[in-house]
Amino acid sequence: MLFVLLYAVILNGINCEPEAVRDNFDYFNYGANDDVLKNLESQLSKDEVVLRPQEVKDWPQQSLNVGQITAVSINSLGQPVIFHRADRVWDENTFNESNAYQNFDKGPIVEDTILVLDPGSGSVLHSWGAYIFYMPHGLTLDHHDNVWVTDVAKHQVYKYTPSNHRYPTLTIGEPFTAGLPFRHRVLFCMPTSVAIASTGEIFVADGYCNNQIVKFNAAGTLLLTIPAYSDTWSLNLPHSVTLLEHLDLVCVADRENMRIVCPKAGLKSYADPLEPPTIIEDPTLGRVFAVTSHGDTIYAVNGPTSQNIAVRGFTVNAVYGNILDTWEPTTGFTNPHSLAVTRNGSHLYVSEIGPNKIWKFELTDVYDKK
Repeated sequence: MLFVLLYAVILNGINCEPEAVRDNFDYFNYGANDDVLKNLESQLSKDEVVLRPQEVKDWPQQSLNVGQITAVSINSLGQPVIFHRADRVWDENTFNESNAYQNFDKGPIVEDTILVLDPGSGSVLHSWGAYIFYMPHGLTLDHHDNVWVTDVAKHQVYKYTPSNHRYPTLTIGEPFTAGLPFRHRVLFCMPTSVAIASTGEIFVADGYCNNQIVKFNAAGTLLLTIPAYSDTWSLNLPHSVTLLEHLDLVCVADRENMRIVCPKAGLKSYADPLEPPTIIEDPTLGRVFAVTSHGDTIYAVNGPTSQNIAVRGFTVNAVYGNILDTWEPTTGFTNPHSLAVTRNGSHLYVSEIGPNKIWKFELTDVYDKK
């Protein structure tokens, strides 16, 4: 068994590329594929409601003065909550070949890294998270407004309750220690994202090095890893994760494989290791950086990939695995990194790590209902 684990590590590769901001290109028009996507709405049934993100202009109404916004999530009041890196930037010197963080001398980020925004104006309502994090990455709010965050420098996942932002009530992983998760010693290697089921089960995208989803119970006890060692499919940098509980799916932004993968989550029944995942692939997807979901719909954003693949958002039907729509703000995206949809499905937010900004979109019906 140990040999199998070591072999899996060698195959997946331990050395991880830095999350540097790539140069943005003047993307080429990619012809027939673009025409197909633009005509998708005419091919859909008029009874099928497809909500298109429409940019909310001049939001936020003032500058937030933040660093790279690595994550956004929405609380029960409909307020966007963002996670940013202040003056920190992940480059080729941030980690060594063993994935150990190299900038201890800088200490934790001294600024508040978690900001709660007013959904109307975008102004900061309150903030916290100073002197805690070294390299922020993922942030998720669960059904009870608990805040779950990942720090890729510390290789850890933290849970904070709404009433206590000083000390986490649950920490998974060992500080500044990269490794593989085992039942009696759970280690991560640059975990990227967290999704929480209504039952309390925890799904961690683990991440830049281990290339898997790790499932825990509500107490943080390891249950299983996805994919299992017996599976015939693999992930290559699971960068974001979202749950579609009614479909019993956990959907993953499989970034370097340039696809979205949705295996069974095992919430309603034991996941059958022989059941293949739903895989959403398209030549226009590019490197998928983030996914979020509402109902049967997955919203996704890609990042810079190549000159013939545009940076933009995608609306995907999770049941059939097809792209329903593509979208972007008027001036276009540059380096989107995260997105989140409100719990009532009315608005969508997208954060970027260069330029460091957040976009707000209203989800509106594509079709004229006259």
